[in-house]
Amino acid sequence: MNDKLSVEKRILKISMAGSIIFMIAEGIMAYITRSNSILMDCIYDTADLIMIGPFLLLVPLLYKPVTEKRPYGFSQVESLFIIIKCSILIVITAQLVFYNVHIILRGGNHVNGGIVAAFELALSAGCILIYGVLIHYNKIFSSPSIKADLYMWRMDIIGSLGVGIAFIVQLLLQQTDLRWIIPYIDPMVAITMAIWLIAEPVRMVIEGIKNLILFAPNEEIMENIRMVVNKHLENYPYSVSFLDVIQTGRKAWVEIYIHSESDFISQNQLKKAHSKIKKELREQYDQIYVELIPDISD
Repeated sequence: MNDKLSVEKRILKISMAGSIIFMIAEGIMAYITRSNSILMDCIYDTADLIMIGPFLLLVPLLYKPVTEKRPYGFSQVESLFIIIKCSILIVITAQLVFYNVHIILRGGNHVNGGIVAAFELALSAGCILIYGVLIHYNKIFSSPSIKADLYMWRMDIIGSLGVGIAFIVQLLLQQTDLRWIIPYIDPMVAITMAIWLIAEPVRMVIEGIKNLILFAPNEEIMENIRMVVNKHLENYPYSVSFLDVIQTGRKAWVEIYIHSESDFISQNQLKKAHSKIKKELREQYDQIYVELIPDISD
């Protein structure tokens, strides 16, 4: 468990260091070029950076064992954290869309396309480097928060490439009859990026709310757990009468209510089945708790 904590903290520290470097570079270039596209990148990285710091303090709490006082540990805090982080990104994105629409209505924004294109392509290369390092560590250990952070870096890569290509196109348009479009390229690119980026934070907020109020996980996970349980019970005279799964943050609780064909249930058989089910599920899910419970309802 300590090894996983160490890996997760290392991933977050690398992400934090990368965010600081890129935020400073984007802030300077946004000021120099007056580009709204670069400004949007800078604001996104700033929001992400603000959230990484407090989460580094939260991570050790996520590895504390559950207790009677805290039956779900601190897992729901992680779900709440993801909701807050993604909600902030959604609000920022909406504000940037309105701001850039206002810029378009005022006649657009004139920027040096060559400088912006070169900067964004260089930024994309830097993001790819950081993303590659994080992917390496993510193969060792992953969590909902790490996945959210990887998503931000993935979007940074694609967004920077898109902006770089858009401003290369601007350079090509300068000697054509379509050069009147040039002042509108910067705000239009910023709006396109914002609309494209907002989908995943919305999905993560919805998923986080489900986890926070202890809804069952999605149907794919439910079916996978059911398949594992049925496989290890098929050699015993028991069947699943009800499967209760709760997931919040990185933890999941599986309660398997079993029906016996007779009035007798072998404790030895239950222990063997429970051990095999728990072993297979823990190979797929990091922190999962499994209970086999005889169903005594009428």
